[in-house]
Amino acid sequence: MRPFLYDLGELPELGSFFPLEGPIMEAQKEAAKLFGSSETWFLVGGTTCGIQAAIMATCSPGDTLILPRNSHMSAISAMILSGALPHYIFPEYDSDWEVAGGVTPSQIEKAVKELETKGTKAAAVFVTSPTYHGICSDLSAICHLCHSYGTPVIVDEAHGAHLGFHPQMPKSALQQGADLVVQSTHKVLCSLTQSSMLHISGSIVNRERIRRCLQILQSTSPSMLLLASLDAARAQISKNPETIFNEAMELSTEAKSSIEKIPGISLLDFPSFSSFPAIDPMRLTLGFWKLGLSGYEADEILSRDQKVIPEIVGTRSITIVISMGTCRDHLLRLVAGLKQLSEAFLPFLGEVDDGVINSGQEPLPFTNVSVQLSVRDAFFASKRRVNIRESLGEICGELICPYPPGTPVLCPGEIITEEALDYLLGVRVNFGLIAGPSDPTLSSIFVCE
Repeated sequence: MRPFLYDLGELPELGSFFPLEGPIMEAQKEAAKLFGSSETWFLVGGTTCGIQAAIMATCSPGDTLILPRNSHMSAISAMILSGALPHYIFPEYDSDWEVAGGVTPSQIEKAVKELETKGTKAAAVFVTSPTYHGICSDLSAICHLCHSYGTPVIVDEAHGAHLGFHPQMPKSALQQGADLVVQSTHKVLCSLTQSSMLHISGSIVNRERIRRCLQILQSTSPSMLLLASLDAARAQISKNPETIFNEAMELSTEAKSSIEKIPGISLLDFPSFSSFPAIDPMRLTLGFWKLGLSGYEADEILSRDQKVIPEIVGTRSITIVISMGTCRDHLLRLVAGLKQLSEAFLPFLGEVDDGVINSGQEPLPFTNVSVQLSVRDAFFASKRRVNIRESLGEICGELICPYPPGTPVLCPGEIITEEALDYLLGVRVNFGLIAGPSDPTLSSIFVCE
């Protein structure tokens, strides 16, 4: 019952969101000091709310937003709200892992020049770093490039609120010069689920416009439990920011050392994504194809036998997250489970090949994108429901993406391709969750008239 005692309204003693005042304002100022921003806003609508506000604050209807095609679905919804038009970058993709990487400075530069040839420029550049699998882009170079054009950089750092708090971790997006950064404080730090932070730095972005967007998107009755948990997470880090992740880093190093010795288990590392400066050491992405197992099959066994619950389950791998709450027993169970998998399945496959085994899977399904309508126009267009087998070549009328990690495969306004449908149905066969469609079985789909 104790949480209910603290589920208070906006009392004078607690301050308020709109207008921002009192203890809430002071808590946000303390967070800005810790994370190194000019100003920080607490979010009770998750990082989704922060991404929507960041894009709405930098893009007006008809403006162009440069972003990776594998951006989170909240970036797509932000384009519906803002009327921005996407200019997609297709990230590197490792077919053996079936994992997409980040974006490179050269990809950003190419996109900027493509827009120049059309007589336009980007209103903002949106980057996800780290990715759901922990792959970090070179944000310093990207920010330097974009700022030379006067273009703000928005970073979806949902999975990187901890970055920069240990010498062996990659630098944070703010430390690398990003203008707007959105963090899911609840994912790796210790605030309550749904609570996040939006940080601003520099002078390119209009701060007042951010405030107006947040006032539109945020609840006028914010949960004091969520807000207090954000302040508590900040206070926890502030006590010893240089050492608080020491134990977690040591556990990560020990776990990697043990896992690398297990035959048939692959560990995602730089050889797979050599174009990027770092991979978050707090994420362990493990592949099982040398054992003849999918990520879904490995997850089922590990969950059943060792009570190991991954952050992400994919067709070829699972990703484990290490945090301040991780203890040695957790990782011992993980290593024990991996050893059992190796011992159970490796004998049936013979000698493990040290080289890379080609997956033979289809290429990334959303590389061949043909946009017929803007996301916003398609969202508001008249639609009809058709059988999935009759949808090829039609204009998609709804957002469809596997979750996690919430990466859209089909967006409103795009032509429906056979590759995308095959991929989505494959996820469904493997019991993956597909978010967005009105028919979760994907027997049918809404298309635009």
